[in-house]
Amino acid sequence: MKTTDNMPAGLELAQIGWVIPDIHATVKFLSKTLGISFPEPEYFRAQDLDMTYYGEVVAGDWLTTQTYNGGTFIELIQPLSGQSMFHDYLAKYPAGGTQHLAFRLPVSGFETVTNELREQGHAVISEVDHPIARMAFFDTYQTMGVVTEIMGITPEGWNAIRQMEKAR
Repeated sequence: MKTTDNMPAGLELAQIGWVIPDIHATVKFLSKTLGISFPEPEYFRAQDLDMTYYGEVVAGDWLTTQTYNGGTFIELIQPLSGQSMFHDYLAKYPAGGTQHLAFRLPVSGFETVTNELREQGHAVISEVDHPIARMAFFDTYQTMGVVTEIMGITPEGWNAIRQMEKAR
């Protein structure tokens, strides 16, 4: 596998993504037992986000919530129906667990990092092009045991991140 010294500066761990079977039970445990509070879970559809699954936008939906804690965002995802990498994970690991780690950098460096991961042979599982970030999820299960998400944050995205950090 190829390695590189050409990665842009500023790539940092941004988020831990947990896929779980019951988001409300997980939120309750984390808030009541560990004191980590979350906003109310929201409903998302892959089609509304134009989120691809192996290159195609397919029907898939889930509940999600996230909070900022100790310098990192914690995202909780409960798959509901359809197809997605989240559904795949829960099918393989019914109790749930850490499904992805997200690394962020300014959107200007997104292509450099994602092209490098592609060149190394890591398949893209899902992609999203959102006004606050471009996101690509790579199959790094064999390398790291989890999916690697690269988030190219737009200027609007950095503002949203600052607001979420302050809300904590």
